[in-house]
Amino acid sequence: MVTPYHIILASNSPRRKELLAGLDLDYEVKVLPDIEENYPKDLPTAEIPVYIAAEKAAAYQSMMSDNDLIITADTVVVLGDEVLGKPANLNDACNMLRKLSGQTHQVITGVCLMTQKKQHQFAVTTDVTFKILTDEEIHYYVDTYKPLDKAGAYGIQEWIGYIGVTGLNGSYFNVMGLPVQRIYNELKVF
Repeated sequence: MVTPYHIILASNSPRRKELLAGLDLDYEVKVLPDIEENYPKDLPTAEIPVYIAAEKAAAYQSMMSDNDLIITADTVVVLGDEVLGKPANLNDACNMLRKLSGQTHQVITGVCLMTQKKQHQFAVTTDVTFKILTDEEIHYYVDTYKPLDKAGAYGIQEWIGYIGVTGLNGSYFNVMGLPVQRIYNELKVF
């Protein structure tokens, strides 16, 4: 795909870099330090990742050139009405996985595409079902993979996804952190 923009992925995530590279687009990675990922507490759950992605994009606006297109994203895991962000520590990661065990939850990734002249935001939701995980499986995964940088304390592309995910309705890549199929379609018309 040929695009008139200089694409900038504003993310340190190795998974997001890998997924965007899979679209065979030329892009650059730029990351500003210390961008807050806060949101109003009364914000509906499904709107949280879109809000955060837009806030991340706004932080780059003053340094953009005319042909720059910034891509920002944020992913949350939602179980019922509870948002499971990144775990604070390994114990918190174990507790999150215990909550997800035997349940179906939603992974919602909010994306913001922004140039100097326009901005487009969207979210993609995927339902993920886990088998009932044993404490031994949870501890093995957390101790071995240290999933502190992952919403919901897991990476579907890692061991826990291989042995634990029994159902998936929606985009697998969205669960990894970037709904690349939707981004591809959005970039074609942006």
